[in-house]
Amino acid sequence: MQPIHKTLQRYALIPIFFCSFLVKADQTPNIVMIMADDLGWGDVGFNGNDTIKTPHLDALCAKGARFQNFFSGAAMCSPSRSAFLTGRNPYRHGIWSANSGRLAPQEYTIPQVLKSKGYATGHFGKWHLGVPHPDYRGKGGGDGSDKHYAFPEWFYYDDHFVTHHSVVTWNPYGANEEKAATSDNPYFHNGKRVTENLLGDDTRIIMDRAVPFIKRSVDSDTPFLAVIWPHTPHEKVIAGPEYQALYPDSQGKEMHYYGAITAFDDQMGRLYSELERLGVTQDTIIFFSSDNGPEHKEGPGVTGGLRGRKRSLYSGGGCVPAFAVWPGLIKPGSTIETPCSNLDYLPTLLDALEIERPDQRPMDGISILAILRGESQKRERAFPFLAKSKLSWITDRYKLITRMVDQEPSPSDELYDIRSDRSEKMDIASSNPELLASLKSEARQFMRSAKASFSGSDYNDPNYKPIGSWPSQKQKKTK
Repeated sequence: MQPIHKTLQRYALIPIFFCSFLVKADQTPNIVMIMADDLGWGDVGFNGNDTIKTPHLDALCAKGARFQNFFSGAAMCSPSRSAFLTGRNPYRHGIWSANSGRLAPQEYTIPQVLKSKGYATGHFGKWHLGVPHPDYRGKGGGDGSDKHYAFPEWFYYDDHFVTHHSVVTWNPYGANEEKAATSDNPYFHNGKRVTENLLGDDTRIIMDRAVPFIKRSVDSDTPFLAVIWPHTPHEKVIAGPEYQALYPDSQGKEMHYYGAITAFDDQMGRLYSELERLGVTQDTIIFFSSDNGPEHKEGPGVTGGLRGRKRSLYSGGGCVPAFAVWPGLIKPGSTIETPCSNLDYLPTLLDALEIERPDQRPMDGISILAILRGESQKRERAFPFLAKSKLSWITDRYKLITRMVDQEPSPSDELYDIRSDRSEKMDIASSNPELLASLKSEARQFMRSAKASFSGSDYNDPNYKPIGSWPSQKQKKTK
């Protein structure tokens, strides 16, 4: 087990000397993609939190670009994760909420993209995109029916260490691992239930599997994709005694929340230290974000002044802490104000590696390569963000929030300038009727396209059958 809270000096992040280069088709940088679970925009030092200790994340963020307005794919976890891997809004593949639906095997995913370039691919931590193993019997489809299956190996992962959904963040299977053999939500490592090395901090448990994968890949001179999705700080969030002791002025939920995040941060330091030891920091791209905003109306997680929290279409529900480190491409210490999304990951990698898409199915994210390089500060196309029956449509500057599916503008529509009004205090819908109408027209077109995708129009597979029904059939019409 890694030692408890290390100082920045212990994990001193060595200076990186940058050269100007653009990733070419014959270059295959390593890629690490980390996504925290329910981490609020204001829960990290690099966004101004001076209580929660996140020195390793802060130092790593300083090596690249911090996103001021980065949105998860949805306001809750399963939908956001499907957006992350596919670049497509979860309405297209029928994942409406947590533990709902499954990622269709016909979807084109990031590991599939990189597998085509000779990458070793690994996924470590939470899965939450359907049943990960035929023996799983927990919530969210654990009835033995294959219609809920979505095995990681189907999506071109070589190595996968996953749980279906969240686990306790300290001793997830008991102080003596006694629940590991009987839990209905176990870790599965490449199809085998795991019953050992499951004590202490859960992110450490995950990193114990991710680090060897990375080392094997480097030793074999194989570029790698490591997708790391820890459970921290999703409830039930517990910090170990040593991490609790770091916050003597806090108690109860706050102490555990803060301590668990610092334990998570230590493992981010461990990860980067390993990349340094292997000599691959110059050849490795790192993306960091959260799957949505913090849990509960009143809780220890903070949004940094953003309105709303998890499950909300206001920015506190989906504008998350995020940064990107890309040696030679991204200027260290920079900040990106332009609204971006985890929907943009896949299109950006396609662009950077000059990989052609296998078909022309609709993609809701865009390549943000020019934005990352600092060549542009403008987003050329809006993107959708959904939560339950509501839709948010986010442009380069504005955010529409509406219950609209196919209906005309209604009094419930909201419109915000998220560049000048990040807290979404001033609804400008009534004073901008033309802009409102234009954005609603774009949103309406998206919903029509998403409904066609849900029915299987993108897959050219006569055997495809969607799970469930299109949710607009259940929505109440606005007056």
